[in-house]
Amino acid sequence: MAESVELPSRLAILPFRNKVLLPGAIIRIRCTSPSSVKLVEQELWQREEKGLIGILPVRDSAETATSGTAVSSGVGGESAERGLKNQAGISDTNKLDSKNHQEVIHWHNRGVAARALHLSRGVEKPSGRVTYIVVLEGLCRFNVQELSTRGTYYTARITSLDMTKGEMELIEQDQEFVALSRQFKATAMELISILEQKQKTGGRTKVLETVPVHKLADIFVASFEISFEEQLSMLDSVDVKVRLSKATELVDRHLQSIRVAEKITQKVEGQLSKSQKEFLLRQQMKAIKEELGDNDDEDDLVALERKMQGAGMPASIWKHALRELRRLKKMQPQQPGYNSSCVYLELLADLPWEKASPELELDLKAAKERLDADHYGLAKVKQRIIEYLAVRKLKPDARGPVLCFVGPPGVGKTSLASSIAASLGRKFIRISLGGVKDEADIRGHRRTYIGSMPGRLIDGLKRVGVRNPVMLLDEIDKTGSDVRGDPASALLEVLDPEQNKTFNDHYLNVPFDLSKVIFVATANRMQPIPPPLLDRMEVIELPGYTPEEKLKIAFRHLIPRVLDQHGLSSDFLQIPEDMVKLVIQRYTREAGVRNLERNLAALARAAAVKVAEQEHLVPFAKDVQRLSSPLLDGKLAESAEVEMEVIPMGVNNHDISSAFRVASPMVVDEPMVEKVLGPPRYDDRETAERVANPGVSVGLVWTAFGGEVQFVEATAMVGKGDLHLTGQLGDVIKESAQIALTWVRARATELKLAISEETNLLEGRDIHIHFPAGAVPKDGPSAGVTLVTSLVSLFSKRRVRADTAMTGEMTLRGMVLPVGGVKDKVLAAHRYGIKRVILPERNSKDLVEVPATVLSSLEIILAKRMEEVLEQAFEGGCPWRQHSKL
Repeated sequence: MAESVELPSRLAILPFRNKVLLPGAIIRIRCTSPSSVKLVEQELWQREEKGLIGILPVRDSAETATSGTAVSSGVGGESAERGLKNQAGISDTNKLDSKNHQEVIHWHNRGVAARALHLSRGVEKPSGRVTYIVVLEGLCRFNVQELSTRGTYYTARITSLDMTKGEMELIEQDQEFVALSRQFKATAMELISILEQKQKTGGRTKVLETVPVHKLADIFVASFEISFEEQLSMLDSVDVKVRLSKATELVDRHLQSIRVAEKITQKVEGQLSKSQKEFLLRQQMKAIKEELGDNDDEDDLVALERKMQGAGMPASIWKHALRELRRLKKMQPQQPGYNSSCVYLELLADLPWEKASPELELDLKAAKERLDADHYGLAKVKQRIIEYLAVRKLKPDARGPVLCFVGPPGVGKTSLASSIAASLGRKFIRISLGGVKDEADIRGHRRTYIGSMPGRLIDGLKRVGVRNPVMLLDEIDKTGSDVRGDPASALLEVLDPEQNKTFNDHYLNVPFDLSKVIFVATANRMQPIPPPLLDRMEVIELPGYTPEEKLKIAFRHLIPRVLDQHGLSSDFLQIPEDMVKLVIQRYTREAGVRNLERNLAALARAAAVKVAEQEHLVPFAKDVQRLSSPLLDGKLAESAEVEMEVIPMGVNNHDISSAFRVASPMVVDEPMVEKVLGPPRYDDRETAERVANPGVSVGLVWTAFGGEVQFVEATAMVGKGDLHLTGQLGDVIKESAQIALTWVRARATELKLAISEETNLLEGRDIHIHFPAGAVPKDGPSAGVTLVTSLVSLFSKRRVRADTAMTGEMTLRGMVLPVGGVKDKVLAAHRYGIKRVILPERNSKDLVEVPATVLSSLEIILAKRMEEVLEQAFEGGCPWRQHSKL
């Protein structure tokens, strides 16, 4: 240890920013700034072991100086020195050299004299800057009398604050000092013993016997991590009794922190096995945070509890949530179920238990206008929606039926549900059920499974944030069942107003009230929907649009939307009515309007290319009178071209429009349609060409995409009397073909297909019946009459009328039974240009749904027996005996 040193009257000063060097402490610094390098060269390097410098603490300029002298840094070298990063670290004093020289430095009025124990000189490359690494030992305290500059660094006139030998002998006889010394040594001995025990070293207790106690206090405190203010307080403790008292307090505090750390370690180690090292470290961190009162997890739990309190849960569910929260608080964040419990409670807090969107006062007139603006046609559907809204207006809490819109794609099912939500002023959410085969998608997964989550309904309510939205169950006919359950059966509880008040999601595991939700479903077909589920919904069919309706929809909705999506307007592209009709008739034969929109978009893209390729210059007409607007004065010259200008509000738009010759917009014509869309896909002569030979008849079928025209072809060949069927047919349609052949063979004599009853029509020949479009699956009983007509045409060698199509199921006795999808089938016949349609007599009631414009252009023939169908299917009727045995 350093002995008492005689200090000179003036010392060179090295400032330490926010750091204190105490007597007896050893520190290592790196000097890089010009002022510190100059000080080391002048005061230490050249004087070798005799050099002494003063270390003076400096406060940050942002802090308020409570003591010390404020001196303006005019030199700028050490005034900006950073000080030390830590006790054993290297202080880079160059970082603050470039600070503003007008920065005010707050100097402390007491410092410590220090001598160099080690010096090393280095040169940085490639700058060539000289740096020094200095190891300093603190010697004794001094008081600053006057601060001045010497070249680039500071010097100070000082007075020593160390006690003389006589003063020290006198104070050592003070009983208070003796008691403080004994207490300090006892605390220091305990601290050293604990450190030696932990680090398995020895010999440190000799320090207590060889070093004076007042110097020992500085040495101990210098080894602790304490605040800058506490360091300054220790530096200012010139009185040894005060110094010992403060040192004893700091040593005792350090000793207590070690004891707390040991207690935490023992507590954690008692709970864990030796193999859980990572978990041990996390537990230690947790325990440390608890001791410090800085636990982020606790703050998160408090915020979660506050959020749960504001969720408005029912009393029974609130008890369940509190029980789960208490269980969560007892868990450690590293336990496997901690995160899942947090997610579960957050879901409970996020669900809209009481939050509902206020309903607007229903204005039926405004709702009707909105429906008419959003959808053309669909009069029956819109009337049913208005009735639904009227009931809601008279009885807001009424449990209305679940509307299910059934129809082919592209007819506006989803947008109708969105219009209902807008009319009610409620939020709208769409749940897609297409391809859902897992019951857990509806009811959720149980929380015992890894990766469990709530069902789509609960998740949708969480996202929408209210308990009374309009929820669209889209593609409800596309659900399937497998080993994971039946989603359609899970929807039975959801769509039943008597049961969904207590809907129980497996993940949620508490009842949730779905009775305030307005459910709307969509489907392409009714057949795949299970009957119990279908019974819970009111089916509203959207069969499709007539060509006239498609034309109106194109001009009202599709063309404006397509032009807007492609950055065009009517000034650039115009599609005449004749061209839209051409696209409808020759390129799109569908129930909806999606393909029509795609074709219109193709025309718009072609126009966009032409517009983008044109120059952005508009020629000025020679014969137009010049404008008096100051914007254009001096800018328009004869035969000149003018770039586009931003027209101020004051300029008359009519003047501008009359002054410029607007380029003619691109008008779509038939050559452009064929160039963009290709050759026409459909031809009105197709039916006549395909029924030109006997054995071909025209039927009407229903598909998920609406009604379609189906040709049935029959031919005979040498064989053994077998019946061959092709065209990817189902069992029902195969049975219909067998019934048709049996009926024709039984009535062969009456139909004059055989000479006598003993004649076998299949004698020596096979019959092959084919349904074209063999890649498309086909099934159903409605092709019965078409099959009979085709066979009669084949055997009689007479052609079926090309303008006639038919549909109906036939019995073995010749009765024609009703079929479904009449409206779709009639519309399909109208789209194909067919003029006569033969329907079962019992389907006459379904003709009410067919638009009057379609009925007026068709001849509807109702048949009760197969003979009536044959009478109308052939030109001139089908001759049979007047008194045939039926």
